[in-house]
Amino acid sequence: MGGAAPPPVPRAYPTGAWRPPMLLASATGHEGGVALEVRKSVPVAGGMGGGSADAAAALLACDALWGTGLSPARLHELAARLGADVPFALHGGTAVGTGRGDQLNPALAHGRFDWVLVPSDEGLSTPLIYQRLDEQRSRGEALADDPPPSLDVPIPVLQALRAGDPHSLAAAMHNDLEAAALEERPALEEIIREGLHAGALSGIVSGSGPTIAFLCDTPESARYVQDELESQGREALHVHGPVSGARILSA
Repeated sequence: MGGAAPPPVPRAYPTGAWRPPMLLASATGHEGGVALEVRKSVPVAGGMGGGSADAAAALLACDALWGTGLSPARLHELAARLGADVPFALHGGTAVGTGRGDQLNPALAHGRFDWVLVPSDEGLSTPLIYQRLDEQRSRGEALADDPPPSLDVPIPVLQALRAGDPHSLAAAMHNDLEAAALEERPALEEIIREGLHAGALSGIVSGSGPTIAFLCDTPESARYVQDELESQGREALHVHGPVSGARILSA
């Protein structure tokens, strides 16, 4: 990072990192600029909040670099203006998101949950998947056999998190957007079958897709599922949570 103003950013810039400095400068009256280098591990348009993670990191970094010293509440407010998922990327941990997803309440979670993620080379448009979901609901094809949609997290999910029990969590996992994502890209169903066959407890479309997330019993079983998927030519990443959100690391 430096003090010189960066050149104009093209509209097609592929991450969410350029808007936070502009918003923070506008909110605080800061007149300097910043040069940002983004080293990505979470892809954009993968259903994992990759762009939101960029935005949260850029917002926190510029606040620290410029010495604007905003309170956590004010940073949360600006993060929510950047996107529904940005506040969670800022805070991390385990939380229940309501409203657009930006109103967060911490959820009690014990232990660690191991996952294997299978990303795709080509992303899926979040607005498109929501449009597909709306179409399915208008045809009576989505949530037809489920209770009415609610902002409340199902009790079994909260109980599984509190107990640190991956088997209970696997049984309670559900994503309303999954049917829409599978309709748009049917090949994702084959990936889910492969992961379950390899021993994952459950497989689910992450967010609006196309990443598939497999919940596993232990770190060892997750590594086995990862190896099996890689042997079939899939890119597979072993990750775990919960983890912290955006933070400043010492050099």
